[in-house]
Amino acid sequence: MSKKIFNSIWLITLSVLIASLFIILGAVYNNFTDRQFEQLRGELSLAAKGISQGGMSYFDDLDMQDLRVTLITGNGTILYDNEADSSQMVNHLERDEIREAMDSGYGESLRYSDTLSVKQLYTAKLLPDGTVLRLSVIQDTFWSLLLHLLPAIILVLLLALILSYFLASRITNMIVRPLNSLDLASPMTAAQDPAYSEIMPLLERLEAQHRQIEKDHEELERTSLIRQEFTANASHELKTPLHVISGYAELLESGMVPEDDTQRFLARISAESKRMSKLVEDIIDLSSLDSGAADLPREKADLYRIALNAAESLEEEAEEAGIHLSVSGESVFVSGIPQVLYSMIYNLCINAIKYSERGGITNVTVRKNAGSAVLTVEDNGIGIPREDLDRIFERFYRVDKSHSKEVGGTGLGLSIVKHGAKIHGADIHVESVLGAGSVFTLTFPLPA
Repeated sequence: MSKKIFNSIWLITLSVLIASLFIILGAVYNNFTDRQFEQLRGELSLAAKGISQGGMSYFDDLDMQDLRVTLITGNGTILYDNEADSSQMVNHLERDEIREAMDSGYGESLRYSDTLSVKQLYTAKLLPDGTVLRLSVIQDTFWSLLLHLLPAIILVLLLALILSYFLASRITNMIVRPLNSLDLASPMTAAQDPAYSEIMPLLERLEAQHRQIEKDHEELERTSLIRQEFTANASHELKTPLHVISGYAELLESGMVPEDDTQRFLARISAESKRMSKLVEDIIDLSSLDSGAADLPREKADLYRIALNAAESLEEEAEEAGIHLSVSGESVFVSGIPQVLYSMIYNLCINAIKYSERGGITNVTVRKNAGSAVLTVEDNGIGIPREDLDRIFERFYRVDKSHSKEVGGTGLGLSIVKHGAKIHGADIHVESVLGAGSVFTLTFPLPA
């Protein structure tokens, strides 16, 4: 960055210097031309007086260094020229300075001379006898002037290069030093320094990015901790049924189980196998929801119909637990993934059944409300302590671990509900009174 700033400043300085040099030389050249014309006018006046007083004899001893003198008649014929044979010269009546002199008494011009092949300045004056006296001088070209001034120009350029280098280095350091000394960990600490006033938007953006990085870092640490806890909990949850299955199978294999208890042992093995299978299914479902369920297609789904299907699947569990499970409301269509919606309602209902006393009720209601689809699962079970309400959606979190062992379950149901709600843009609201029951409310946006 420093190198780019330095090169840019130095290049701009040199460009301005060279442009200024040519502009100044152009002005000097124009001024030099004006001075030549002024000098030529003075010489013309003196020569005109000399001819008026001495006639043609004035030219006998004439010594005009660097000046060309020409005397022309009224019809353009050349009477005298100090640098060429007048008899060989063409008629000059149509020359600009001659015509102007005949018309107004004085004329001048600047043009390329075909005779001498150089650029010349011409001045002409009408004499009393009707002839025209013309004086001319060769004009130095711009490049000859440049060559003449070349030593001085080179010296100025060298001094300018040295000065430009020094100033460019100094300005670059002044620009870069505040940036190099900026505390990137806390950029807004420089907000009060006037040196940073022009880059305040950059400082604010750096500060915002720094806060975002810290937030992302904290989120990564939290996610990493959750994954570690999840792995440990999943391993523990899988080991429990595996140990039971393994232990009971070994007892049956060794013949140590009385024949009357064989059926009970087989039933326990079957139950633990189903529990482990359900746990694996829930882990797979949760993993899919973590990734946003991008592989599952969305469609227009009827929440009421899905709730009926979930309740029908749980009829047997509800009857065994002595719970009355009902579904009421109306058909409300949302844009979603049917199998995920089914899993969410199923897990809410199975939780309500497991954590309710025999003779309890679980009601599922689906309705429209202010442009939203509202699904409510209400029970009159054991309820949830207020201090646990914020954690019930964590993976493997159990409010009452002793009761959870009795009713079974994987501890992932409400976590599946939470992630399913997230990918559907739904809000979850929980109300619970310990010993009186709980109400889980899901609010889905309706499709446009």
